Amino acid sequence: MTYVELIVVLSIFAVMSSIVMFNYSGFQAKIDIKNLASDIALKVVQAQKSSLSGFLPPATEQYSRSNVDTWKPSYGVYFDITSDSNKRSFVYFVDLDYTTPPQNGFFDGSGSGCTFECIEQITMTRGDYISSLEVFYQDNFVPEGLNDLTISFSRPNSGAVIKSSTVFSGIISYVQITISTPNSTTAKIKLYPSGRIQVN
Repeated sequence: MTYVELIVVLSIFAVMSSIVMFNYSGFQAKIDIKNLASDIALKVVQAQKSSLSGFLPPATEQYSRSNVDTWKPSYGVYFDITSDSNKRSFVYFVDLDYTTPPQNGFFDGSGSGCTFECIEQITMTRGDYISSLEVFYQDNFVPEGLNDLTISFSRPNSGAVIKSSTVFSGIISYVQITISTPNSTTAKIKLYPSGRIQVN
């Protein structure tokens, strides 16, 4: 091999390496946001499993705020995008029966400080955030934006109870949660009333 051939080979290798290194950050951002979307979907699945398996709420909540004899296991996940701080977190909660009406399918509490029905407030890192919450109806392909979304499950039904402060105007086909990074890479989570979850 001559020096000219060696220089050509090294030049090609350098160009290919620089292209790969340049695209690596975008590739890593896509992987990270997809992993975050999967983690959120797993939290919804955890709520479904906790409800179906009859998992009791934490002991402090059992006796002080709920009648254990009449309470049906009900867990859920709550999203609120009305402020920048809310967009960067969501709440895993237990739906207790001390509210009026009992076990109303909504998150009755505060994500700030994780009070009342809140079991865990999950905060997203790296600047990732929930960019949109949308509902798609069976008879309309145009989504309707939501400010908040509550997804809960109550034993013995494995289907999702989907609620929002926005009044739904039709039969829900699915709800979509869009997660974004600061550089606009997105991942979408679709949740169907049957309880099926899809991460795109």
